[in-house]
Amino acid sequence: MNRLGILSCCLSAALALGGCRPNPQKPIPNGQNTDDFIQIPEGWANPEFPEDNGFTDVRWALGKDLFFDVRLSVDGSVSCATCHLPAKAFSAPESVTPGALGMLGTRNASTLTNVAYQPHFMSEGGVPTLEMQVLVPLQEPSEMGHNIVTACDELALDYAVQAQAAYGRDFDPFVMTRALATFQRSLISGDSPWDRWQRGASISESVQQGAQLFGADGLGCDRCHTPPFFTNYGFANNGLDAVSTDPGRWVLTGDPSDSGSFKVPTLRNIGFTAPYMHDGRFQNLDEVLEHYAAGGAGHAQQDSALVPFTLSLEEKNDLMSFLQALNDTGFVNDVLWYP
Repeated sequence: MNRLGILSCCLSAALALGGCRPNPQKPIPNGQNTDDFIQIPEGWANPEFPEDNGFTDVRWALGKDLFFDVRLSVDGSVSCATCHLPAKAFSAPESVTPGALGMLGTRNASTLTNVAYQPHFMSEGGVPTLEMQVLVPLQEPSEMGHNIVTACDELALDYAVQAQAAYGRDFDPFVMTRALATFQRSLISGDSPWDRWQRGASISESVQQGAQLFGADGLGCDRCHTPPFFTNYGFANNGLDAVSTDPGRWVLTGDPSDSGSFKVPTLRNIGFTAPYMHDGRFQNLDEVLEHYAAGGAGHAQQDSALVPFTLSLEEKNDLMSFLQALNDTGFVNDVLWYP
């Protein structure tokens, strides 16, 4: 079964279980103390939590335990954290991370930085909530390769007390999906040097010049990588190949104009999240910049904004300084994220 088939089965199972239906959104409930777990940057809105999954510390703690539990995979070899390491801003160091039973997928593990604010999930954007998203890697053969019902049955005794404390019910798919989503919504990063500069702190002249070059008066990178999240949450074909080796969003929509299009990734913590692109083909930012400077490979559906450009050595250094200023070291080093 291909990935789209797995996704369809997962969503059907979610609806049948009554545990992962989309729900009306609302802010974090009043009275819940989130200060120790969710630090909202100045000027940012609170992330929205579903009505049946408002934030509590016990739900967060359960979700964190599950995030690092290798028993979620069919052979007990990989956890969520295998592909989303805190030290890598919740991404992975490999181009493609091996999954359960030694299986190898086709996609690079993207960062979970600020997923609380994302309107859709997976590279094709076909999953509308974090609660639903949990099902895809769990049941994807090349990732965790498990069945959510079986996995919950196997872990029911070990998580019985936490499940009752967090959700007032036995450990089941409803509890698993929601607890993991709660933990992931806390992964908020907004205290990079760039953020502090926006709040009035000083920053180097090189970063300032790089920011200008990045923006609308320069290369226009902010068209897709829009501050403050440094993504517009859209989809684009960024010209990686003249002919797509991965159909991207086309597999979801069936629209040929979506061939080779993928969700625009955030650039936050980009210094921690190498390798780059949906297949991890570029090992460093120099390679990424060379690709864009060349104007892409000329795919028929390539975004029209991709045109060749030339930078001086000084301009290149300034642009790199700006990108490195998006790294939130405090987020990556926060002991809260580590088991």
